Amino acid sequence: MRPDSAEAAVDCGCAPTADEMRSFRRPLSRRGAIGLGVIGLASTGFLLASPAFAATSYPSWDDVERAKANQSAKAAEVTRIEGLIAQLENDVAQKQALAEQLGLEYQLAQEEFEDAAARAVSLQEQADAEAARAEETAAKLGRLAAQQYRTGGDNTSLELFFSDSAASADDLLARLGTMDQLLAANRSVYAEAVGARDNALNLYAQAAVARDERDRLQQEAEGKMLAAQEAASAAQAALEAQSAHRETLQAQLAALQDTTAKTIADYQAGVEAARKAREEAARKAREEAARKAREEEERRRKAAEEAAKNNSGGSSGGGGGSSSGGGGSPAGEVQNSGWVRPAAGWISSWFGNRGGLCANGYCTGSGHRGIDFAAGCWSPIYAAASGRVVFAANSGSWGNYIKVDHGGGIITGYAHIAPGGFAVSHGQRVSAGQVIAHVGNTGASTGCHLHFEVYSGGVRIDPAPFLRNRGISV
Repeated sequence: MRPDSAEAAVDCGCAPTADEMRSFRRPLSRRGAIGLGVIGLASTGFLLASPAFAATSYPSWDDVERAKANQSAKAAEVTRIEGLIAQLENDVAQKQALAEQLGLEYQLAQEEFEDAAARAVSLQEQADAEAARAEETAAKLGRLAAQQYRTGGDNTSLELFFSDSAASADDLLARLGTMDQLLAANRSVYAEAVGARDNALNLYAQAAVARDERDRLQQEAEGKMLAAQEAASAAQAALEAQSAHRETLQAQLAALQDTTAKTIADYQAGVEAARKAREEAARKAREEAARKAREEEERRRKAAEEAAKNNSGGSSGGGGGSSSGGGGSPAGEVQNSGWVRPAAGWISSWFGNRGGLCANGYCTGSGHRGIDFAAGCWSPIYAAASGRVVFAANSGSWGNYIKVDHGGGIITGYAHIAPGGFAVSHGQRVSAGQVIAHVGNTGASTGCHLHFEVYSGGVRIDPAPFLRNRGISV
């Protein structure tokens, strides 16, 4: 039968304890998973913790000036610079490939953990149902015994049976099992009760094993997330090193190979001018993206206000299936709950099963563990609540992906971020409504949108009711 106390479970030896049963539905601790993740990094640590590559210095413009005056020195310096450029390129390529590989491994590990968690819940529910059936059948058999006692009260064993109450269904079955007269008349009912009891105990044992596997896979997923983040940070550092040095190295190489009257100072000035032009172009691109995002948000806000006016005399619609883009809770506006609609746009795909899709070299299955906000490319993505960024990197079919830990076992995820669309970094604290990224089309995506997720206890849940319960219209 279903254990009703710690003592009963210990006596049986085949069911979880009461404490274990209570803890089954509590959110999982991430501390142990983080510890495992640190250990798991050992296999790739030599790649992630190393400098961009073995080179410890770069040639200065004075080095180039001196080498240019001597033919043999110039040839040696040319070879050295060509080697440095190649090493920079190879280093970035290797680290980016590793980061992509580990990002995909993290995504798959997360999905495997969630499947295991669902199996553990299913087995527990089956065990509870069998335990309830066993208790109900035992009670039915007790009622039959009572009826037989009333019609044939001279049976001594029945008198002893009803002399006091049974402490549990197991106790009741034990008593009933000694009553040959009762068993002869109701053996099938007794067999059903015993069978249900045995099934329950077996399922409890399976559920305990499934929970152990669930916990192992959660730790593995956490470790892979840390490894993927570390690899992404290493790749970004290598890319920044390449950006910082490659342009100068190429200019120095051109200066050494130049036979015209152009001076070293001319090449040096050209590098500085190119750097300033690049920074200015990036600044203008950011301003233009921000301007377009503001215009798009204003357009959606006005459309929502107009729709609200037109529908003011009609029904409210029950907060159901579609969104006009933010009506009662515009994107980025903090509600009384402290939560925010993470993006503008209507919901183009809801949580649950749907057909799989392949795009950008990635494929997804039928499970859709989030909701999609159909916002325009480079529209702002807002932190749904205050918290800390625990992941900001590329991760398989999620594409460029951010996770924000809000405490209390709640984490939000933001997928398909635009290339170069990160506005925050790993470990950073963010406030509710802060722009953390921009909408894109990376990963398994067929158009610009935000795929938004909510994790509870490490498992993704339906974000729609979660947000509605916090005053967010979707």
